[in-house]
Amino acid sequence: MGSLILCHKKKAKHPYEISRIHTRISTLEELCYYLCNNLYLIDYTIMNEQLCRWIADELEMQDLAVKLVELIRNHGSAEKFVVLVLHESRIYTPGEMAHIQNVLEKLKNQKEVERQKYKADKLMESGELESAILVYMSIVNGEKDDSVDKRFYGRVSACLAGAYGRAFLYEESARMYEKAYKICEDNKMLEGYLYASSRYMPQDEYQKMVMSNEILLEIDNKLTEKIEKVRENINIEPSKELFEEWKKEYRRA
Repeated sequence: MGSLILCHKKKAKHPYEISRIHTRISTLEELCYYLCNNLYLIDYTIMNEQLCRWIADELEMQDLAVKLVELIRNHGSAEKFVVLVLHESRIYTPGEMAHIQNVLEKLKNQKEVERQKYKADKLMESGELESAILVYMSIVNGEKDDSVDKRFYGRVSACLAGAYGRAFLYEESARMYEKAYKICEDNKMLEGYLYASSRYMPQDEYQKMVMSNEILLEIDNKLTEKIEKVRENINIEPSKELFEEWKKEYRRA
């Protein structure tokens, strides 16, 4: 028999808008759901005194609001902020709380640039394409962290290439796939490079490029077969399917 979860009955008359995703929440449960599903995205857009006032005034949870305000003013971490809200909600079992805290602990031990990549990956998953591109660009064009494997930046470049492809910016996509390949030497990146190139280059130029290199020719043949299979299975333009497939290869930090 499953355990019962006590839900809070109070519903806000005036919903709180999470500016990052333009979503309104009206209950403590909705706030907790957002926090648990966006642990990598917690920042000032959710961890602020405006939210605390909303919790006090709309949800009538003054004690929780006071604790959160104190945490913010003492420059407490986002991890502590999340745990405090979830703990006070009494929605989650001890096992669930332990899992959430383990994830938060892992985040705390990650390098800032790794957290930024995961943030961009999550933005992509939630459909915030422009925001994801900006975060990927900030990593690729920003100051490099020499403590991470250099292939990490190749994977980020590939992710950015996939995001450009999803936005139909094929020339930019090809450029980033080429940059990613030079770092990682992964043929999957060449596959993405060729597909993006084929979408913006004149056909004769593309064929000349492919025919001049045996590796590119071999990959182009395989890519053609893959495109035909995608078309047969979904009967639509394969761009989205292919870029999504390639991008999944590089989501791991």
